[in-house]
Amino acid sequence: MMRSLWTAATGMVAMQTHIDTLSNNLANVNTTGFKKSRAEFEDLMYQTLQIAGTQNQSGGRLPVGMQVGMGVRPVTVHKFFTQGDFKNTGNPLDLAIEGEGFFKVNMNGEDVYTRAGSFKLDNDGKMVTAGGHPVQPEFTVPPETVSVVVTETGHIAALDKDGAALSEADLEVYRFQNPAGLTAAGRNFYRESEASGSGVAGTPGDENYGTIAQGFLEGSNVEMVDEMVGLIVGQRAYEVNSKAITTADGMLQTAINIKR
Repeated sequence: MMRSLWTAATGMVAMQTHIDTLSNNLANVNTTGFKKSRAEFEDLMYQTLQIAGTQNQSGGRLPVGMQVGMGVRPVTVHKFFTQGDFKNTGNPLDLAIEGEGFFKVNMNGEDVYTRAGSFKLDNDGKMVTAGGHPVQPEFTVPPETVSVVVTETGHIAALDKDGAALSEADLEVYRFQNPAGLTAAGRNFYRESEASGSGVAGTPGDENYGTIAQGFLEGSNVEMVDEMVGLIVGQRAYEVNSKAITTADGMLQTAINIKR
């Protein structure tokens, strides 16, 4: 009887993780470059009461065993790096990657990666993120610049009124063998890990590398309808597990009352 209490409790904990994950997805539905996550689960150990294939008294063998499961647990929260929708901003410093790849940013001396290309200029004219972290390679826009042009292959140039280049650089994008293994660092950044492998630099537009779209931003890849349906299913699963606990408690109460 007590087994069902603990089993149902693991279901409630698992659904909490599920709801937490969906809530974070919905909270970031308008976050530039955000990638949705999905909680995944696995069943726990089984208590074997009867082994399949055991010989019975008549010499035959049992065709089916008897195993009782001990519940469920969250095993991973998987992040999906599918392409988000593009938004045309017209801002020359807004860049989106069409395809695979990440921008590299220097955050306090550490290399981190991002899909959010909403870049700005700091007081020195250096191209940085909204948090002031410089994009790699560093690129500075001189004060006399009239326009900034970024090609699909990542060549960026600051031009004067005559169209002459005052400053130039070549942006690279980075791919990972297993992007789902990246560690989310918050602020739209990811850190490489043993699971993701090291970032491999490439020229935008090369094989398996995305191109750069100037004046666009990549939106979140969260689908609100899917998340809302997931919330409903998760809520009902949480409720039914709580009902299982109530039912087990009622059965225990009945057993206790037999003595009265």
